[in-house]
Amino acid sequence: MSKGGRNAQWANLNEQTVYENRWFRVNLADVVLPDGRHLDHYLIRLRPVAAATAVNGADEVLLLWRHRFITDSWGWELAAGVVEDGEDIAAAAAREMEEETGWRPGPLRPLLTVEPSNGLIDARHHLYWSEHADWTGTPSDAFESSRREWIPLKLVPDLIARGEVPAAGMAAGLMMLRHLRLG
Repeated sequence: MSKGGRNAQWANLNEQTVYENRWFRVNLADVVLPDGRHLDHYLIRLRPVAAATAVNGADEVLLLWRHRFITDSWGWELAAGVVEDGEDIAAAAAREMEEETGWRPGPLRPLLTVEPSNGLIDARHHLYWSEHADWTGTPSDAFESSRREWIPLKLVPDLIARGEVPAAGMAAGLMMLRHLRLG
């Protein structure tokens, strides 16, 4: 509640698509602020993202080491990708993990859902994990990463502190997984 008991909620009166492709839409919204002023606000509409990993009996987590050209950064990530229209989110996470790592996860458990930039993008990233995975062979999307490794969960805080897990949602998910498995 804002001063005087009024809600401090912005209202989206109208949106128009400025640009669209199969991956995202850029829209321009006519937003009314709590004080009545109008604001033109650009936003990006995306499909949900699903991510998955597994933890083995040695409390190691399966991660990808990859380069992100947009930020020109290297880092550890969970296998992830967009959820196709009509696809179950957990099924998409399992599909992405197998395509990118060559490991098929066992039954997936929800880890967390994050909104990476909710002031600009409506995407939700859904992270899952499994207590085991089966090797199915060379990943079909091996180009997604330089390597795939089982990393001890106990090292996660140090990796994050050194900037080796640059994606905030991935860092949050790995910290949550570390907490669940190691306390």
